[in-house]
Amino acid sequence: MEGADISFVHLGIAIEHLKNHISVFGFSIAYYGIIIGIGMLAGIWVARSDARRRGQDPEIYLDFALYGIIFSIIGARIYYVVFQWDMYKDNLLQILNLRGGGLAIYGGVIGAVLTLIVYTRVKKLSFFSMADTGVLGLITGQIIGRWGNFFNCEAFGGYTDSLFAMRIRRSLVGPNMLNADVLNHLIVENGIEYIQVHPTFLYESVWNLGVLAFMLWYRKRKRFDGEMLCIYFLGYGIGRFWIEGLRTDQLIFFGTGLAVSQMLSLALVVISALVLLFHHRNRKKSAAAEK
Repeated sequence: MEGADISFVHLGIAIEHLKNHISVFGFSIAYYGIIIGIGMLAGIWVARSDARRRGQDPEIYLDFALYGIIFSIIGARIYYVVFQWDMYKDNLLQILNLRGGGLAIYGGVIGAVLTLIVYTRVKKLSFFSMADTGVLGLITGQIIGRWGNFFNCEAFGGYTDSLFAMRIRRSLVGPNMLNADVLNHLIVENGIEYIQVHPTFLYESVWNLGVLAFMLWYRKRKRFDGEMLCIYFLGYGIGRFWIEGLRTDQLIFFGTGLAVSQMLSLALVVISALVLLFHHRNRKKSAAAEK
């Protein structure tokens, strides 16, 4: 595996030359964008499939996706820029440079939720009913989309020598991704510097796959509208809280030293758990009253 751009050193997997784009008629198209696009299409397919199962009109979800995707991207960019303001305050035009990177998934989720609130009010539909189907598509897109980080050599954790340790040629990694822990464990082979880190993109993708599998199993047992939404926030929030703690590129909440995505994850987990517990207790009381 010597000389490989990226390798999973303890699994015997190596990619000698990692490309992050393809060229079409001289125009560069990033794999990140392609993968995000595939994730979006897969998410729409899953949501439409669940809508058919529930006897809903699947075209509603396609119609919503046209708005939801646009405002999710805007939300993801705003979230990133707000918490990386020092990078943009002296060059505001760079805010519009999406090709330079800088999208945060929680911003996308917030954008999607706000868009769905407006959409359901305008269309006179149930927000929670649509959200229960929509989150199945959302987490599908997240499972696939995280692999865009792999091709960009980003969104990884600190140094590790664990089973899934990922070794990356340092020259492929942006300086803002490297912290002291990673740099203190540089590996040099044949004059080439490598970092060895947690593949947190992989952890999150696999975690989300598990959350999706549970949601697909549980959806027929759903007791109230909004329950799948709560399960999504609970399941994703737990995983993201843990994984975010490993990452080297955390967005920090103003002056606190705390990772904003960890704070948001914790809040979503607590709120979702309380809502689920509240409905569970109400069902038990109703069942007891009927006896």
